[in-house]
Amino acid sequence: MASTQPLAPSNRSAPPRRSGRRSSVRSWRIGDQLIWLAAWIAGASLCLIAGAIVVFLAVKGIAYLRPSLLVTSPSASVDQSSSGGFLDPMIGTLVLAVIGTLIATPIAVATAFWVVEYGRPRWLAATVETSIEMVAGTPDIVIAIFGLALFQFGILAPLSFRASGGGVYGRSFLAAGIMMSLLALPLTYTATRNGLRARPRQLREASYALGKTRIATIRRVLLPSVRSDIATGATLGMGRIIGSTAIVVLLLGATLQNSPQGNVPLLGFLRGTGSTLTSYIFENSPAGEGNAAEKAYAAAFVLLLIVLLLNAAVARISRLGAGGAVTAGRLSL
Repeated sequence: MASTQPLAPSNRSAPPRRSGRRSSVRSWRIGDQLIWLAAWIAGASLCLIAGAIVVFLAVKGIAYLRPSLLVTSPSASVDQSSSGGFLDPMIGTLVLAVIGTLIATPIAVATAFWVVEYGRPRWLAATVETSIEMVAGTPDIVIAIFGLALFQFGILAPLSFRASGGGVYGRSFLAAGIMMSLLALPLTYTATRNGLRARPRQLREASYALGKTRIATIRRVLLPSVRSDIATGATLGMGRIIGSTAIVVLLLGATLQNSPQGNVPLLGFLRGTGSTLTSYIFENSPAGEGNAAEKAYAAAFVLLLIVLLLNAAVARISRLGAGGAVTAGRLSL
């Protein structure tokens, strides 16, 4: 009987892992060193500029901000101490942000789903994307002038009110909010479109394999998986609306106080005129007619806090969506 011999251990060892060669910046070429230095200087400069803005407005705003300014309406006065607060501009800012976001979000989301999931005919999908890019690059003042000419037509009189002479005034929260939605729409559309394109094709194929139709896959798989992207785009769009001034001045009237029109509580308010924090800051700055720099700094600090909160919300939503996007789609199946 032949005896079995144990196999001798192999002398071959595992190949060494190769890692990228590390080099010191000093060993780089002069051109590469200059580019590296310029990149560091640019990044540090941006951080310093952002920090300087926050610190400056914080110091000025905290020095002049009083609780009474948040709960009193502005009034006409040559004395800053008796000119009231900025409650009405805060309400106007919130109302415009809500109107613009509620209009822009469903249109942007529906358009993004159609372009990504259907996109037929191709020329129409390309035209839609080009149009959205044009809207994103259009200055606010151009959108405001277009809106002012549009809402002065008689057929759109219910969105504002008629002046004593019979002409359509064309300025209201509804008119300004509708045009503000054009500022938020490109941001929400881009975020939703990029989120859909980032979803793996296997997610759709798995849904089709289970017998789901395309519309059912969109509703029960893809839509839940891009909720964080939609929320991020809507939040960024809201910040874009809050920071606009030209549309407020031309389409909202930039009045000192919110002025409802009619006796219907909510509809009368939306058809009336008012102001926002941006227009209040401009009017009370040394360059405006109010010349109340202290209250302009206080209102600017409040506006900065709102923007920072929105940025924090975007970062939070992005972190939550990074881990749960595919999970949401899988559970919806």
